[in-house]
Amino acid sequence: MAKHSELSRRVFLRRALTVGTVFQIVPSRLVFGGPKAPSNTITRAVIGTGGMGMGHVTKYPQTLAVCDVDRNHLANAAKKAGGQVKAYTDWREVLDRDDIDTVHIPTPPHWHALIAIAAAQAGKDVYSEKPATHTIAEGKALVETMARYGTVYQVNTWGRQIGHFARKVVASGILGTPLKIYLNPSNCPTGFKIRQWSGKPNLPVRPVPPELDYGMWTGPAPVKPYNPLRVHQRFRGYWDYDEGGFGDMGQHHVDPVQYAIGKDDTAPIEVEAIAPPQHPDACGLWQTIFLKYADGTEMTIESWEWGEKTTEGRAWIEGPNGKLWRNGKLEPAQLAEELKRYPAPPPLQSWEHAVRTRENVHGFKPNVEQATRSAEILHLASIAVRLGRKLRFDPDTHRFIDDPEANRLAYPPRRAPWGLPVA
Repeated sequence: MAKHSELSRRVFLRRALTVGTVFQIVPSRLVFGGPKAPSNTITRAVIGTGGMGMGHVTKYPQTLAVCDVDRNHLANAAKKAGGQVKAYTDWREVLDRDDIDTVHIPTPPHWHALIAIAAAQAGKDVYSEKPATHTIAEGKALVETMARYGTVYQVNTWGRQIGHFARKVVASGILGTPLKIYLNPSNCPTGFKIRQWSGKPNLPVRPVPPELDYGMWTGPAPVKPYNPLRVHQRFRGYWDYDEGGFGDMGQHHVDPVQYAIGKDDTAPIEVEAIAPPQHPDACGLWQTIFLKYADGTEMTIESWEWGEKTTEGRAWIEGPNGKLWRNGKLEPAQLAEELKRYPAPPPLQSWEHAVRTRENVHGFKPNVEQATRSAEILHLASIAVRLGRKLRFDPDTHRFIDDPEANRLAYPPRRAPWGLPVA
């Protein structure tokens, strides 16, 4: 693995924090000697520079390294960063550099957790694209690793600022309990792109383009013959790499709900889906997903891409005493006046604040515990869609109850050498 000094920059900073030292991030080149660096710059490497990845690439010297298994993508990223940015085709080489503070991971989802774990082991903080994980198994490994290394980790979801007001509403108790949550294209403006990211089964074999290292792109996923629909955006339509449109967009909408209803530390105990039979390789359409928490809270997610619209016109969050709409409107109207008596939740903070202070609980973006729980809902839903029956889940063990078939999908085999760390 990485060739790091015994007292790395991250270890130095974490030890300083434990004894109460007040500090700001200073690049490792200043702490341990070497050429003078731009003052107080949080440096980054971007691993995965396709469509989403280019949005993470900034000008040098903030971006010091870019990495991609597609040489065309890599060339575009290096050009955008400019300066002395270095380009890599193997992300493991990026982690050998002591001058990189943070690693951004906008790869396809089947790589997110594994690269994040390796980055933490190399002393980097991690900013991952959504979804945080591709499987339930990855969530447990990711949380344990970030805690072990004291890593600041966040996922780039959009909605916690929306959930901030909803958190006050729910915590006040003015809606009553149990709560019902409805997610559909009217309550989730971007929709779930279920039809857009449905896969095509029985893909013909095509030659691998010379610019692409397809073996490295595949990574821990099963080896399948190359077809361009498996890579570069279209990968979202295949279970091996993502979970269709809901895997792509769902965490944006589920994560603020988890925050709003105070369940960042848990998951539903039941899940059921209305969907046609699914292909074992290609993600397909579905109508509705039903989730239930231990306290009776229920979440209904409807795609509007197959079957009937049954949640149209429903509020975002409803209780026996009132409703909260996505735009912040409360019904009945007097609830808005009653809400003024209650305190607001702690203010949300930025990624940069978390990196500099190591405070990483109330972020605009979810931390590792929060993000893996909201990603877990995507996996519960997808497994229910694939199996076509009601499933019971234990949020403490992260396993389905008395269902070996569901647990095989939650804990799938991984291609060597890309296994997860064992606690």
